[in-house]
Amino acid sequence: MLRRHLAAALSFACIAVLVLYSLGFMAIPSLKVLDTLTYDARMRKIAPQQADARVVIVDIDEASLAAVGRWPWPRNQLAQLVDTMFDHYQIRALGFDMVFAEADHSSGLAALNELAQGELKENEAFLHSLQKLQTQLDYDAQFAKSLQQRRIVTGFYFAADGVSSGALPPPMSANDWGALAPRLNHGTTFGANLPQFIAKAGGHFLPATDGDGVTRRIPLAVNIQGAVYPALGLALAQVAQDLPPPTPVVFDDGASGVIEGIRLGDRVLSVDEAARALVPYRGDAFTHHYLSAADVLQQKIPLEKLQGKIVLLGTSAPGLNDLRATPMGEAFPGVEVHANLVSGLLDGQLLHRPAYLRAAELVQLLVLSALLLILLRRNSPLRASLATVFLLAVVLAINVYLWRQHSLDMPLSSSMTLIALLYFIHMICAYFQENRHKQQLTQLFGQYVVPELVDKMSASPANYNTQGQSRELSVLFTDVRGFTNISEGMDAESLAKYMNQFLTGISKVIREGGNAPSYQAGTIDKYIGDCVMAFWGAPVADPQHARHAVSAALEIQAMLATLNPQLEQQGWPPIAVGIGINSGVANVGDMGSKYRMSYTAMGDTVNLAARIESLTKVYGVGVLVGEATRNAAPDFHYLEVDRVRVLGKQTAVTLFAPIVDSEIAQVAIMQQFLAMYRSLDFDSALLQLDTIGNLVLRKLYIKRIEQFRLHPPPADWDGVYEFDSK
Repeated sequence: MLRRHLAAALSFACIAVLVLYSLGFMAIPSLKVLDTLTYDARMRKIAPQQADARVVIVDIDEASLAAVGRWPWPRNQLAQLVDTMFDHYQIRALGFDMVFAEADHSSGLAALNELAQGELKENEAFLHSLQKLQTQLDYDAQFAKSLQQRRIVTGFYFAADGVSSGALPPPMSANDWGALAPRLNHGTTFGANLPQFIAKAGGHFLPATDGDGVTRRIPLAVNIQGAVYPALGLALAQVAQDLPPPTPVVFDDGASGVIEGIRLGDRVLSVDEAARALVPYRGDAFTHHYLSAADVLQQKIPLEKLQGKIVLLGTSAPGLNDLRATPMGEAFPGVEVHANLVSGLLDGQLLHRPAYLRAAELVQLLVLSALLLILLRRNSPLRASLATVFLLAVVLAINVYLWRQHSLDMPLSSSMTLIALLYFIHMICAYFQENRHKQQLTQLFGQYVVPELVDKMSASPANYNTQGQSRELSVLFTDVRGFTNISEGMDAESLAKYMNQFLTGISKVIREGGNAPSYQAGTIDKYIGDCVMAFWGAPVADPQHARHAVSAALEIQAMLATLNPQLEQQGWPPIAVGIGINSGVANVGDMGSKYRMSYTAMGDTVNLAARIESLTKVYGVGVLVGEATRNAAPDFHYLEVDRVRVLGKQTAVTLFAPIVDSEIAQVAIMQQFLAMYRSLDFDSALLQLDTIGNLVLRKLYIKRIEQFRLHPPPADWDGVYEFDSK
């Protein structure tokens, strides 16, 4: 009772803590970590691993650096690249995942201008030539020209401190965003492009890195010095679709309300309260289509691979340090992060965790708590484990469904933790409770029953006690042949070791069944000198008690075939045993006196088993079973040896010897002999005896027939032989 109350108290404490966590009233860092881990795992598992055909990455890769030169490239090369993409390949839009914050002096124009104002200012020929070359050598002007009147978005970054550089593009409308600026990610400084490189639009390319350094979100709107600017991906999706600037969707009046989304055209993009969007990764690194910038410059790329596409210009070259840790991997190209975001923005399908999911999570926790408390308390450990696995599978299935079909990021950490905690609490308490039951059962049956059966009994301890009861069972007796002679030839110490080795082998077979399949251990009743008594069917019910008893008998004979060579090596005589088995109803329970009690079996079934064992030496067989055992265990081959009436019994019993496959032919021979013998056709019976392989059996029946010839049985003789001694 105390353990049940403890389990309930611990369970309700865990439920309360997890409910408070889900409602946001309690911070549990480990659950936050688990939340991110499960998010990453789902992202990797559910990602389609398929490129978006609308978005292409023109990559400044190592091959491009080898072909064109080290980065940064001259701006005239970049201008040529931009012109080629728009004029030859007719791309839809272009986004730069890079900043052009300094002037390009690679053409030498600045040095020539300095000479024109200094040493060569009087040299007309030089000044005339310089004027001609001015346009050709002004790489920045060429690049700036290539950016004009095209769907191009340039990138920039922001920071919390430092020195600003370059010029920011025009911000988004202050009328729409001004009051919301304090709620956004913000920076006081920035690194932007030179003023002449301001294109149709601009956007920042910094992700919102989580505490573990992993990029899962990108702020779609940021506050820089009080003005609001879009992310590179958002600006590129807007420009590519010729849409008006994005506007916020807020709850309440827009001034004191909470951001619920960002409207882009006729779609509302899902974001959190700081306007951050979860990046919908489509697959591992390099899932998107990558085209080498050098191949684009040289127009080696087929037209259809770029025509009408939205292009991001960036780099995957390791030396340019644009690799990020993401849920999909630790070295993910930064430009592909933006490509994934653009894909999600074009579809309007961004993962999100709206406020109402908190209520859904709470309902899920409460439903799971109620189900777990019922299932774990009322079922066995196996069923409770299966039910727990099933509930976990249902939670995961619901979560994946919401993710795939509705782009909802339902938190998993609290539900998974609840399932795990309640399961372990109840399993641990059940373990201690089962241990207590086992101790109680061991006190009752431990001296009679093998531990394996105690384990089985502990599943329903109320069904087992030592009170007397009638049970259907099979009883086995073994006895060593010639034990008196053996014991007289050995000293006490050697005899003890000898018998211990023998009894250990028999006991192991009774407990484990040797090689018998689906075997259930028997109960070792007692050791009576060289005799062992065991039974099957009590205290644990065994519908196959006869089969298990016969299996054990045959395994004992097989065990002796292995043990005897070992005994002979130690200078000891080999052992032969006779085994008798009978099946039927017997009384079992704790029996004895107030001085000593023993859990045992008594009754005619037990007595007959002992009589049958004593007859094994008469018939020269290792194992004899009664007719009831033979009928209850038909899986074996049996040789009928006789029909007898033992001392003290009025009812006759047919005796059978279990045999191996190689002796099956003897069954028909023995049946023919017994038919002749019981019909008093002794002459024919004697001829049939010559084909019986058991020499002891042949001599036995020859002697009987000789006696019957001297003293014939009555005409109505039923073929039963009566023994007048035990």
